[in-house]
Amino acid sequence: MSQVASASRAATLVLLRDCPGGGVETLLVQRHRRSRFAGGDYVFPGGKLEADDMPPDAERFCRGLGDPAVERRLRAGMSAADALGFGVGAIREAFEEVGLLLAYRRDGALLRLDREDGDRFRAHRAACQVANRAFFDVLRAEDLTLATDQLVYFAHWITPEENPIRFDTRFFAAPAPPGQEPDPDGTEIVDARWLSPGEALAARQRGEISLRTPTVKNLEILAEGQTTEALLASLGRREVPTIRPRVLTVDGKPVPVLPGDPRWY
Repeated sequence: MSQVASASRAATLVLLRDCPGGGVETLLVQRHRRSRFAGGDYVFPGGKLEADDMPPDAERFCRGLGDPAVERRLRAGMSAADALGFGVGAIREAFEEVGLLLAYRRDGALLRLDREDGDRFRAHRAACQVANRAFFDVLRAEDLTLATDQLVYFAHWITPEENPIRFDTRFFAAPAPPGQEPDPDGTEIVDARWLSPGEALAARQRGEISLRTPTVKNLEILAEGQTTEALLASLGRREVPTIRPRVLTVDGKPVPVLPGDPRWY
């Protein structure tokens, strides 16, 4: 049997907003077709965490992780610093990939990006894409505090052992930052769409977009919400099991099998 690839730590940010006609929309981004992982698929913004992402004073740039019960759930089996690192990573990846930054200004208001901010924050974003460590330089330069207290931890997926590239991913949901619009970086991310969970799942059924199994299952959870506020409250009460699918070959095609399925092993 070939050696199983280790799973790299990763974090994902599921941004939510209310639809004008009722219900909730979420931001899905399309990965470049040449990406080594999930090429061409629509996913939530997110990515891999690195060991040196967090400086020693990282905690002073964060508002905390919100609900203590949510933080306890996330911290199961890890230190407080590691738990915070997942939250920071989720916010940073959304900034790098689509230019959305969930943060507070000095006066406590959520960050809005107007025309005067545009060039400056595009330069910040470019620096972060070169080196993750630059993210905290941005926070220092702009006197920002990350809105980690807005994050709701609601899902944990580990890539199947059969895959050559694997991730141990924590999923967070949060309200979309006001006054900001997604801008795909054009390299890693080539498209961004606000869709209701139902619209996204229907588009997949029609063959218009491709979605990975964790994205499908999390969209099914999000479909239960009628408003962003109510959905986040519901997500905060969820138990968060660790889900590690296996992959079977059926009629020559890979088929993901989830825990609870009698075929799972």
